[in-house]
Amino acid sequence: MSSDDVPIGRRVARWRVRRSMTQQMLADRLRRSKSWVDKVERGVRALDRYSVIQELAHVLRVDPEVLLGQQPSTPAGTPDGVDDIRAALARYDTPQAPKQTDEMRRQVGYAWLSYQHAHYGQLVRVLPGLLDAAQGARTPELLVQAYRITSSLLVKLGEADLGWLAADRAMSAAGDDPILAATAAISVAQALRASGRDRLALAATLVAANRITSGPQRSAGEWAVGGTLLLQAALAAVGCGDTRRADELIDRAAGIAAGLRGYDDVHRTSFGPVAVELARVLVAAQRGQVVEALQRHSTVVRREAWRRLPAEYRGAYLVDVARAYLQVGDLRGAARALVDADSIAPAEVRCRPLARTVIADVARGHPAPAGVARLANLVGLTR
Repeated sequence: MSSDDVPIGRRVARWRVRRSMTQQMLADRLRRSKSWVDKVERGVRALDRYSVIQELAHVLRVDPEVLLGQQPSTPAGTPDGVDDIRAALARYDTPQAPKQTDEMRRQVGYAWLSYQHAHYGQLVRVLPGLLDAAQGARTPELLVQAYRITSSLLVKLGEADLGWLAADRAMSAAGDDPILAATAAISVAQALRASGRDRLALAATLVAANRITSGPQRSAGEWAVGGTLLLQAALAAVGCGDTRRADELIDRAAGIAAGLRGYDDVHRTSFGPVAVELARVLVAAQRGQVVEALQRHSTVVRREAWRRLPAEYRGAYLVDVARAYLQVGDLRGAARALVDADSIAPAEVRCRPLARTVIADVARGHPAPAGVARLANLVGLTR
């Protein structure tokens, strides 16, 4: 099962130490005893249930494959299998024997982990089956999540229109549930923005954000959905040239973020004060205030909260920052951002068409920075 001879318990111990956690701290976060953690790490207690390995991986902030010793290398280029996802979205028949909800929940959780760790090749292979199963299960929450993951991945891989289709399916599956509809609206906005339809994205996010932030008492996780919608709206607003509204929307999101403390991110938004600051960087860069944006950038990435963001989130942001460095002709800064992104989330740099374009722009420099020359060669670009 493992690609090396290190026992899984020893890997758990290694990652626990890397995360600066004691056995008691890990036990508390898992809602288990310290004795259970100790036995796992010493190999006395076997980890033979994948759901438990997933739970451990989530707390340790690694992919389950890392604990299993199966971490794959990241190939360059768009992963094969997008046509299979397209075919799954085109199917309207459902399986005769839908999977149990608990099993579906585990599969969706694994897909989210794969996405947040930027294992896009792996996710491309998983999604067609997941979509079939989710459509058969007909559980709105899981169906919305499956479509959201699909939409997010397709946008990453340059398939914005297909991503919009998946996001629209998520919105339909949400039905009258206001929270599910709000989470689906995040994906709608991302897909519309990626296809250059900023005005439509702004309209969709404003409606959803106003609905969720002006309703009755909300949980912290639901407020995070509202804050994420406001950030998406701000990015759409600056894309429309409405910089004043973009600032107002980010300030509203900042107010929400300031009131959140250690919530359980059940809706997979990664929202918080650092997400707000990253959005300020991107908005400033897009409206031409690049020097200010890069100054903000250098401050925010020093924060501990930055390192706690998912690898996908950080990698995608750094690719955008590389574009900002290019705006001011700083090839070394752009190269540094790309190399950092590659070290955090290789697939963000090696699989996304957008990143390949940025690599090509930086690699045209004379001489090309060494790190980017290596990346250009890796993804098959020639000068």
